[in-house]
Amino acid sequence: MSRLSVRTLFEDNRSKLQLAVVNGEYSFDREISEPDLHRPGLALAGFVEVFTYRRVQIIGNTETRYLDRLAPNKRRQILRKVLSFEIPCIIVTNNNVVNPDLQEIASQKSVTIFSTPLNTTQLMQLLSSYLDEKFAPRLMVHGTLVDVYGIGVLITGKSAIGKSEVALDLVERGHRLVADDVVHMVRTAGGILMGSASELLQQRMEIRGVGIIDVRALFGIRAIRMQKRVEVEVHLEAWDDSVDYERLGLDEHYTEYLGVSIPIVRLPIIPGKNITVIVEVIALNQLLKIYGIDPAKEFSAKLKKLLETKASYLRGDME
Repeated sequence: MSRLSVRTLFEDNRSKLQLAVVNGEYSFDREISEPDLHRPGLALAGFVEVFTYRRVQIIGNTETRYLDRLAPNKRRQILRKVLSFEIPCIIVTNNNVVNPDLQEIASQKSVTIFSTPLNTTQLMQLLSSYLDEKFAPRLMVHGTLVDVYGIGVLITGKSAIGKSEVALDLVERGHRLVADDVVHMVRTAGGILMGSASELLQQRMEIRGVGIIDVRALFGIRAIRMQKRVEVEVHLEAWDDSVDYERLGLDEHYTEYLGVSIPIVRLPIIPGKNITVIVEVIALNQLLKIYGIDPAKEFSAKLKKLLETKASYLRGDME
């Protein structure tokens, strides 16, 4: 999401941030186009050449005291200059009394003022977290996301290859469904991929031949979760004799979503192959790697050492 209305910001945060409208819904339909917050100290001092007016403006104790101590004419002159910009909205913190001149001129310029009892630091932390989530890069992926042993496993593949059936089997074995059919991905601050379900399909799955099922109703609340970090992708594909599939696991392959790379395992399907158990093993193997244990590399190192020992022994015999 790249844009956000003041109305949505207010409705989403009214309770959490204890926001109250001071002067009216003047700028409720204006868009907030930047995720950062701004304290307009320099702008209130008269320097507006680099004023980032498109951001939500936060007026705390410092700005409030400064405005209150200005001469009335000077204060009104500065406020007219600052509020001539199309500011999305202003939030006054610490339950500070809004200066009457600020309230009057903001109303004239159609800028909504909110007040909150939260201090400036609290407000900026909570609101920054909300804005980061709203403005984070997003992507919809066709697949199924399951929490397997604490690892977010994204199951992908062609339509009707059995993604949902594998996920259902995992849920029956005690794992947790996050999303089926469509996974909504978002890249959070720090480059972490988070996946969740659409509001319509949340906690539901589509099983061909059966229809839509409610996972929470069938398996209980512990069978679902709202979101999960995406940590590995398992791509299901039909077995192809011409493809040389990975056997040792030494060559790691990666795929990329929203600029974030995650490991990908291409899993060929043949009759009789227990895909569910293999997905569990992939998740556990990824968990081991997180803790610094790579079985494939350890096996390779052990094999190399064994071969070197045998080679050394044979050279000794020849001598």
